[in-house]
Amino acid sequence: MSVQYRRAREDDLGPAQELVVHSINHLTERHGFGAMATVRATAFESFSLHDDPDGLWVAEEAGEIVGFAFSWVCGDLWFLAELFVSPDHQGRGIGSALLALAEEHARKSGAKTRALITFAFNTVSQGLYIRHGIFPRLPLYNVSVARPALAEHPHDGTLPPAPIEDTPARLRSLAEIDREVLGVSRERHHRHLIENGELRGVVFSTDGRPAGYAYISPGGHIGPVAVIRPDLLAAAFATALELAAEGGSAQVSAFLPGTSEDLLGLAAERGMRITFPMVLASSGDFGNWKQYLPRNPGFM
Repeated sequence: MSVQYRRAREDDLGPAQELVVHSINHLTERHGFGAMATVRATAFESFSLHDDPDGLWVAEEAGEIVGFAFSWVCGDLWFLAELFVSPDHQGRGIGSALLALAEEHARKSGAKTRALITFAFNTVSQGLYIRHGIFPRLPLYNVSVARPALAEHPHDGTLPPAPIEDTPARLRSLAEIDREVLGVSRERHHRHLIENGELRGVVFSTDGRPAGYAYISPGGHIGPVAVIRPDLLAAAFATALELAAEGGSAQVSAFLPGTSEDLLGLAAERGMRITFPMVLASSGDFGNWKQYLPRNPGFM
């Protein structure tokens, strides 16, 4: 039976997430990193499906989902959040077909920049993206530390946080920060994070105006984090580490851009270690990566 390609439905998201986790762990185990992905809630995929259904596609054969592609658009930016094919069905051109459908989403949206985050050691996928004009630009490192170890370090206190309020004015201020840092507004993505209610969101202010924000998950993962000036990023990250240390997670983790020496130095001082390398790839330069920490490879 031939592979069929169609837009994803809500009831596809759970099986698609299981496929993504299986594919990631198959890859990371082959490269000596062990299994690192676990099945998680599909809140962002579900939000995106209702926000822009053209961005989610499945490859199906004999009633089984064998591939999944998920992309989103904000302003001029198209971002490929997930593109995975079941390990048992790789080498059949399914990935290329799904990428073509995803890129049609980019074309229809009028996006000027295409981007994604992938594992640095996944040379097969990087080769595919390069052939489609999406080139490696920025090293990213997932770093992690046991949460109790963070309590040994003094509080920084130079950039005190305040809770993110769910108000139109606050959403506009967060969107303005993103426009300064990334070149696009992500107001609806902030609304999703706030309404989802799982993450702890805080805003930082300097000179009486919002200067940045950070989100911390119950599992101790930090991100996204954005600030309006590069010199504020380390202080914002230090505060986020302090907030994460107050939680009950076993570990605290984050994705750090390789261009930020201050940030990497701070992480090393706090005992954080690199667990695996990733890379941001794009069709052109965008954003200021000394002012932004991605949340994960799907949300950016």
